[in-house]
Amino acid sequence: MKTTNTDPTSSKLMQFAQQLEKISTWCGQSISWLTLLMVITTFAIVVLRYGFETGWIAMQESVIYMYALVFLIGIPYTLKHDGHVRVDIFYSKMSLRSKAWVNLLGTLFLLLPVTAFITWVSWDYVIASWALKEESGEAGGLPGVYLLKATILLMTLLLFIQGISQLLTNIAILQNKHTPSDSKQGVS
Repeated sequence: MKTTNTDPTSSKLMQFAQQLEKISTWCGQSISWLTLLMVITTFAIVVLRYGFETGWIAMQESVIYMYALVFLIGIPYTLKHDGHVRVDIFYSKMSLRSKAWVNLLGTLFLLLPVTAFITWVSWDYVIASWALKEESGEAGGLPGVYLLKATILLMTLLLFIQGISQLLTNIAILQNKHTPSDSKQGVS
């Protein structure tokens, strides 16, 4: 990582931000393999259903579980790579500092509060599911629905971590202690 200032505090903050980003990267890259497994499983379901007139509810539900995991765990990874939908009327023409301000304020006043809200409204939902050790409502379905629902809280934790990393990166950009080539977030 290149910094334009040798301030040790800034360097430590950026190292911390990089470590936080490694979490999003590892989770996103790890979970991406489920997309291939989803395709293979869906193909197997179709072949079994139409070729052999058989099937298993658990196998069909496994595709839903994998999709939910890819979606929920992939959110912070997508944020890290600035892959979310953005209304880009003005943003693309802004300077690096202006983009950093937009991203900083967006993180503080939108991302982190929404993450906290999602955590708050889903907490009882997840806890109730864990208390019941909730299973599939279908005969032969997958057990562990409560584990799947817990990924909502995992998503909010990972999104919070990525949000903190984004916050630190944009602060460094505003302090001119972080060059544009150091990070993809806030500089697209």
